[in-house]
Amino acid sequence: MMLERKILVVEDSPVVLKVLNHLLSQNPLFIPVLCTCYDQARRKLEEESFFAAIVDLNLPDAENGEIVDLVLLKQIPCVVLTGNFDDDLRISLLDKGVLDYITKDSRYSFNHAIKVVERLIKNEGVKVLVAEDSAANSQFVRALLEQYRFNVIEVDNGQEALAKLEEDSGIRMLIADHNIALVNGYELVRMLRSNARFQDLVIIGLSAEGDSALSAKFIKAGANDFLKKPFYHEEFHCRVVHSLEAQEMLETIRDLANTDPLTKLKNRRFFFEEGERYLRKANAGFSLAMLDLDHFKVINDTYGHMIGDDLLASFGGDMQGAFPDMLVCRFGGEEFCILAKVCGQELLDRLKVFLGHLRAKEYTGAKISMTCSVGLSCQSIGSFEDLIKQADRLLYEAKRAGRDRIISDL
Repeated sequence: MMLERKILVVEDSPVVLKVLNHLLSQNPLFIPVLCTCYDQARRKLEEESFFAAIVDLNLPDAENGEIVDLVLLKQIPCVVLTGNFDDDLRISLLDKGVLDYITKDSRYSFNHAIKVVERLIKNEGVKVLVAEDSAANSQFVRALLEQYRFNVIEVDNGQEALAKLEEDSGIRMLIADHNIALVNGYELVRMLRSNARFQDLVIIGLSAEGDSALSAKFIKAGANDFLKKPFYHEEFHCRVVHSLEAQEMLETIRDLANTDPLTKLKNRRFFFEEGERYLRKANAGFSLAMLDLDHFKVINDTYGHMIGDDLLASFGGDMQGAFPDMLVCRFGGEEFCILAKVCGQELLDRLKVFLGHLRAKEYTGAKISMTCSVGLSCQSIGSFEDLIKQADRLLYEAKRAGRDRIISDL
């Protein structure tokens, strides 16, 4: 269960306050706390803790943006939402440390303010590696990233960056200066993009030198974006967030293509691709089980396909819960597969426990009892497709022997 966050909203316009309250309330993680003046906000800040704040600059009892200083003093990320655009004021507020300066010129302005706050939650678990040989520049980039709640790791040369990326698979983004020592930024990008393991790493290049040719060179090598120094807060944040969101969208699309929509398990296509990949690299024990729900057609005929779908979805969740360290997929219809990087005996023992729980459970509101038959193959007999055929043959034997059992080639 994710933690709810209180968002302080300070705005004297009832209409704007209502809009922001509505938009924030759409996100179940947010608890809007509404204030119409500086003094009310001051009291709330003394009484409660806040994740972020969205504030207007001109309040009835504080007309010169005093609310921003108050919020920043409490070290709360602050978004300014104002009716007037003043470029000098915008720059001074960004220099103070506000996340964004947004003018109320359209409905999108309100959506953008909410999006900035939502991004803070997403960024909390995102590790960013900064490869920069200038301590001052590294500190500046770190400060900008930490404003947006990123988890920052710093190195000062290309070799150390490579070592850190190899060591920590949780790093999602690399920001690399072109002129770092040992391995420069451009070569670093080329080396990373030649390794399939880093295909989803977001890479942004930096340089104080060069022209548009260097930018193109970086991007052609595989960088997601390139920034020429010096750059300003807004440009940096926009580029970082845009690159990260574009990569997240690609990962979402890929995940949808690999996921069965009913059970949320991996689908047959992904299972074949991953299975072939694993089999090529396998240097230890592995096993494959094929499971089939017994008499499932009777369920559909008796209770209808909606109940049948609910049962499949529930069963898929149970499988994922019982075998979280293994690749579980919906193979098709009421058939499921498990690919395990363990010896056959370990998977056999866990399957026996799972079948025991299955017999004791009732599914859906109709309280349907289910059993399943299992074919378990542990022998390396050629291709991944051959392994599946062997498990399928053993599954057929389990069905023919009376169902609700496991037949293996152990």
